[in-house]
Amino acid sequence: MIQSKQINRSEYSLDERERLSSEVRIDDAVPHVLLATCNRTELYWGEGEIPEELAYHLFRVAAGLESSLIGERAIQGQIKQAYTLALERYKLPSTLNRLFQCAMHVGKRVRTETQIAAGAVSHSQVTADMLRKHGIDLKNKIVGIIGVNKLTEDILKYLTARGAVNIYLSNRNIDKARELAVRYGGTAMGLDKKHDLLRFSDVLICATSAPHTIVHIDDFAEDRSEQMILFDLAFPRDIDPAVGNMPGMTLYNLEDIESFARRNLSLRRGEIAKAEAIIEEEMEKLMKWQEVKTQKLRNLQTQKLK
Repeated sequence: MIQSKQINRSEYSLDERERLSSEVRIDDAVPHVLLATCNRTELYWGEGEIPEELAYHLFRVAAGLESSLIGERAIQGQIKQAYTLALERYKLPSTLNRLFQCAMHVGKRVRTETQIAAGAVSHSQVTADMLRKHGIDLKNKIVGIIGVNKLTEDILKYLTARGAVNIYLSNRNIDKARELAVRYGGTAMGLDKKHDLLRFSDVLICATSAPHTIVHIDDFAEDRSEQMILFDLAFPRDIDPAVGNMPGMTLYNLEDIESFARRNLSLRRGEIAKAEAIIEEEMEKLMKWQEVKTQKLRNLQTQKLK
């Protein structure tokens, strides 16, 4: 039977997800698919029957209905990446393979046949919107970004489109930082220059894959007096929450950003029923496929007994 372990944002707070995510593990020799995002850590493994509830949950995840930002597009790519990585490492059991193929098909149908992703927000877009709400004039502010990935590239697109010209990009791998900085007119810095970055930045955005915090109170100059807005988009968090208690510091984490975004979801909420109808159609197809497969196995076993 296909099995799963899950820790997601609807059941646990950010603090709890950080503590519990390490528990969602399995023997590496066992074929499995690990879906790990800022909102969830989900592990799927096993062979044989696909429980209906399990498939229904994964289909809702693929459709963006279980995301903190309903209709967000990133989850579809994250599922595909997790599935592709599993295929590279293992020969997945046929039912587990089918489950993820169907989930990706569901995600594609929902985004093609409904308006649930119309104007869909992303963590990168919300970050830019929150800066605008703060009245930040990006043309006259210095923005520091730590981390090089799809999320930070999206943020760079939004910031440069809104007038940001003084952007410093830092990463452990300086070559990756340089490559992205050149594309968006920024300046690359090694992570070993972190203290300098924190000293002159007006806005700091962190989104690395580090397993622990990388920005702490003692990283800031003792005589720093300027106001600073910080966005921690990483899971687990990049910035020690205590930094937010320092004078002049305004720190936002994933939960803060998602709370801001949920205030304007009326359009996507109206498309949920359409998305759920698609999920029901695809669930019926999957269960029928499973029924036919099970019957074929029974027939083969009967023939062997004869």
